[in-house]
Amino acid sequence: MSLDQHRREVDRIDRAILGLLAERLQVARAIGEAKLKSGAPVYAPQREEQVLRAITDAAPDIPASGVRAIFREIISLSIGAQMAKPVAYLGPEGSFTQQAQLRAFGLSVPALPLRAIGDVFAAVESGEASYGVVPVENSTEGVVSHSLDLLAESDLKVVAQVTLSVEQCLVGFGALADVTRVLSKDIALAQCRGWLSRHAPGAALVETESTAAAVELLVKHPQGQAAIASSAAAESRGVPILARGIQDRRDNATRFFVIGAGANPPGAKEELTSVVLALKHEPGSLQAALSAFSARGINLIRIESRPSRRRAWEYLFFIDFPGHWDTPEVQAAVAELKQRCEVVKWLGSYPQTIG
Repeated sequence: MSLDQHRREVDRIDRAILGLLAERLQVARAIGEAKLKSGAPVYAPQREEQVLRAITDAAPDIPASGVRAIFREIISLSIGAQMAKPVAYLGPEGSFTQQAQLRAFGLSVPALPLRAIGDVFAAVESGEASYGVVPVENSTEGVVSHSLDLLAESDLKVVAQVTLSVEQCLVGFGALADVTRVLSKDIALAQCRGWLSRHAPGAALVETESTAAAVELLVKHPQGQAAIASSAAAESRGVPILARGIQDRRDNATRFFVIGAGANPPGAKEELTSVVLALKHEPGSLQAALSAFSARGINLIRIESRPSRRRAWEYLFFIDFPGHWDTPEVQAAVAELKQRCEVVKWLGSYPQTIG
């Protein structure tokens, strides 16, 4: 077979793929109508993960990362055809949260960049957005306290999580030696504390709403300033990159939550549940609460305390563990917790990974 014949064969296959994509999209629209009638959520991360795993397993001779990337966008087409409102995220465009939003929803779902984490919660609560994406924890600097505080107060539920490897860059229009102010989100500045002390020891550190917002401010007032942000945020705005990978740890990663109005039903092969507890003021209350999990063989993956903002010296405990809220062993633990805690609040159950 000649080169031209091979190319014609590829063209034929491509047209066949397009025909199947159109057929799949038509079915997706019908599924969307059925979801609307039944009140089921449009976004079903457990189902998506099942599809991605099955497709990857069905194509052992094709690199798994490529299969997942292709079908992530095919699924995105389907979600975009069903979703009436956009997905809100902590913007502006080019932020790490936008990268997490794209990982969760793909390029075909409309997105709404907002300036603050509280704005994302408000957009989902009001119905302006179908879902929201917010940062919740960094592997180097710990939790994003504002996100946890709002989760404790809001009726929204966590429906998915995304974990991104984070490479921070120093960006700006001048030379590094001329930088007197470094702009970025507080947690990004903290991730690069060591590098900044060695390479820009005299620079003032200025907090902004997000890393991408820091780049926008830099564009308006470039003299003597630099920003810490992603390479995407800099390149999309024409800002030169002065140094790459300036985070103090090579394995720097950030976890993001997808939040929505309704909770996920059980169904994923591997799920996590997040809860928040307010303990009674009595000796041994924390140990007694934790024993409700250990007695049932439930392993606590993460526990974090935050001031409750209700009374002085009262703390909330945010806990993650495997399993869905509605499973018998978790409900048994919850029943015991309610006897020992003033507050037991379910934040959501969601798949452990998103591809």
